[in-house]
Amino acid sequence: MKSLLAAATLIAFPLAVQAADVPIPVVAAANFYGEVAVAIGGDRVSVESVVVSAEADPHDFEPPASVARAVADARIVIMNGAEYDHWMERLVDASDPADRVVIDVAGLVGAVEGDNPHLWYDPRAMPALAAALAEELTSMDPEGAAEYRSRSNAFVASLQELNQTIETIRERHSGAPVTATEPVFGLMAEALGLDMRNEDFQRAIHNESEPSARQIAGLEADIRDGEVKVLFYNSQVVDPLTERLLAVAQESGLPVVGITETMPEGGSYVGWMLDQLDATEKALSAPSS
Repeated sequence: MKSLLAAATLIAFPLAVQAADVPIPVVAAANFYGEVAVAIGGDRVSVESVVVSAEADPHDFEPPASVARAVADARIVIMNGAEYDHWMERLVDASDPADRVVIDVAGLVGAVEGDNPHLWYDPRAMPALAAALAEELTSMDPEGAAEYRSRSNAFVASLQELNQTIETIRERHSGAPVTATEPVFGLMAEALGLDMRNEDFQRAIHNESEPSARQIAGLEADIRDGEVKVLFYNSQVVDPLTERLLAVAQESGLPVVGITETMPEGGSYVGWMLDQLDATEKALSAPSS
């Protein structure tokens, strides 16, 4: 893709918009990334977020024609990258205006193809996106520079409760063994200092391949034998194998925590993360079965 931004190489175009060109059109591949754009840009941007229903599997998402038109008209496009949102890559490649910037969140945190692509669970991602947006918006709209800088600082400050919660759980439960049916929560589990087991099983599910009998047996044994304290599962994708593992967890008295890939409509990023962290803390604190 021609216009991807990497963490260390932010593409800056010499064309600066005048006040008459505000608001700057922005399209975000997910509503939680769009939330950051609104927080940084305020009324100097118009943001369209592609909202994938919490009832749907984001991997199967097919954008409507209206999204293609919005991407073609956008001055800034925010995508996840790391091979997660292929559909956005296709839309970006289909139109290539000279003055458009594409912010690739994967590039901002150094993630590449093959890494865990669920980057919104990495505590580094949102501050990095806020900084990149403030820089690019300032380049396009120098008159708004002070506002973008102030809003970026305020957004980073708004993450304080989330960061403190992560640190508290890490202090209490670092090293606790856990497992999951998919790697959705993996980056947050890493930030919490948890010992994530059965990652080969999770990678197979993520890559839409069949886990081996040995991988399935290993995960089931961890659940039945009390080798893990929590089972995380993607509540948006519950197939027969997931149902089987949830049943084994219930029989074994193992706490389970449902995780989602998409932010509930009408919610906020911090609220969404805190709700899942609260459930994680309760599960980790539950007495062993």
